[in-house]
Amino acid sequence: MALTLEVLGIDRLSTKVVKSKITEIRAEEGNMVIFCMDDGSEIVKRWKNRSRAESWTPEMKEQARQRALQARRKKGMSRTAARSVTVIPPTINPLTHLSKVTMQKRRVAGYARVSTDSDEQFTSYEAQVDYYTQYIKRNPEWDFVKVYTDEGISGTNTKHRIGFNEMIADAMYGKIDLIVTKSVSRFARNTVDSLVTIRKLKEKGVEVFFEKENIYTFDGKGELLLTIMSSLAQEESRSISENATWGQRKRFADRKVTLPYKQFLGYRKGADGFPEVVPEEAVIVRRIYTRFMEGLSRVAIAKELTADGIPTPAGKQRWQTSTVESILKNEKYKGAALVQKCFTVDFLTKKKKVNEGEVPQYYVEHSHEPIITPEEFDKVQTEFERRKRISRQYSGKSIFSSRIICGDYGAFFGSKVWNSTNKYRRVIWQCNNKFKGEHKCETPHLDEEAIKTRFVGAFNAILADKDSALENCRLIQSTLTDCTGIDKEIQTLLEEIEVVTELTKRCIAENSQTAQNQEEYAARYNGFVERYEKAKVQLEQLRATKAARQAQADAIGAFMFEVQELDAFFEFDEKLWLTVIDTVTVHADGRMTFKFQGGTEIEG
Repeated sequence: MALTLEVLGIDRLSTKVVKSKITEIRAEEGNMVIFCMDDGSEIVKRWKNRSRAESWTPEMKEQARQRALQARRKKGMSRTAARSVTVIPPTINPLTHLSKVTMQKRRVAGYARVSTDSDEQFTSYEAQVDYYTQYIKRNPEWDFVKVYTDEGISGTNTKHRIGFNEMIADAMYGKIDLIVTKSVSRFARNTVDSLVTIRKLKEKGVEVFFEKENIYTFDGKGELLLTIMSSLAQEESRSISENATWGQRKRFADRKVTLPYKQFLGYRKGADGFPEVVPEEAVIVRRIYTRFMEGLSRVAIAKELTADGIPTPAGKQRWQTSTVESILKNEKYKGAALVQKCFTVDFLTKKKKVNEGEVPQYYVEHSHEPIITPEEFDKVQTEFERRKRISRQYSGKSIFSSRIICGDYGAFFGSKVWNSTNKYRRVIWQCNNKFKGEHKCETPHLDEEAIKTRFVGAFNAILADKDSALENCRLIQSTLTDCTGIDKEIQTLLEEIEVVTELTKRCIAENSQTAQNQEEYAARYNGFVERYEKAKVQLEQLRATKAARQAQADAIGAFMFEVQELDAFFEFDEKLWLTVIDTVTVHADGRMTFKFQGGTEIEG
């Protein structure tokens, strides 16, 4: 402002004069100011930075002096005056959050748990509830809240303990001040769960008293003792789990079999402890096997059982396809038992895994009374494999479903009803794609009686030269069951998986212990994972191939048995048809080629 007055040669600044004389003012480095005048000339001026003292007015200087004097007076008084401290005692206990001034009762709850729901444990459960109810009510400084309970629940994990979780929730909502329980093992056999829960309660001012160990969690050494005792409880649980597992495997080895009776159709626990057939349920099991061998699909059987109002093994009204399949594939219905199909991975989480060879399995033959004969069971498994080999989805409603093939289009024959509303009604079989293509299929339709008659003729042709047919079957069966090459490949892949697993573990350990280039580490790790996955896929394919060959060999075996037992065949037999026939091809000229399970083909 002073420089502007100087340039204009005036004593008082006027906006009107500045705008009429100066067009622009520029400030540049070095404290330089350039005034651009209206006549086109430029005037350059420099300014000097003023000190803080120079910028103060006399009034400002006086105010500062007075503040300094006042500050010195206060400082002098603090040095000479005697210090006085007043102690204000606490009124709230920092741990219990209860008042120290007024007498207040603690709200106390008990917790009781037994691990099983057996009759022996029931008395222990009732005794615990009664004991803690009376124990809390006898203390005049306590107010009884409730005894929370869990019956038949394991202590290794708090996730499914309804009573325990309800108690913790009430404590967090401020309904409980103290929890009394028998011991650390009753509270939790998982060290992590125990400590996390205790600390969470402590933050809310809730204490836990373990009677057996005499540990109060608000005690200074309480957490240390709790950590030690929780660890011991966890190890005890591990020991119990291992002992139980050992006992279970010992029972398996001793041919003692137990079933999940509450969800197992056809059996109940007998007086001797072994499975006992339930007659009315066994009828349903046999029906499922019969309907499957009559050509019905799993879906069709499930719908049929649902429509008839038959409850599932779990007591539900609607049958699922998976339930039907589990009954058809469960070896226990033929009086045998493959046990330890799955095993517990972690005793804390109770997580289970399908046994893929990690632990031993036990196959117990003649372990209990069968509902289905072994021969019927094996036929069902063979039929499963046959349907699996069909390229398209199986949807059977008859014993002829998915067995008769069109020689023109390769499609299956399906049933059609002619004259369904009058006395001329009959069921015929024709190509499902007969009218779907540009050109009509030339294969003729067939009625069921014609199929049956020509099958009888074809099978009798085999019986006429049964020795030759049986010899061919033996050769094919021998070839199928010789899996020496496959077994060697499987063993090689198992060794590869074992090596790659060890290399992966070593790679992870090295990365955790020494500093490494993480990109290089990731590349090595991913390489091992890729090798593992590749070997696993190949292994599964080989095992599937081996299983398929075995199933085919079993089918041939069933065919051979039927051929050996018969010398002549006069009437159509459904079971025989289902056992020996693989496919029937219908040609345009009316010929039918019967392909039997042994590979033999006969035109009929």
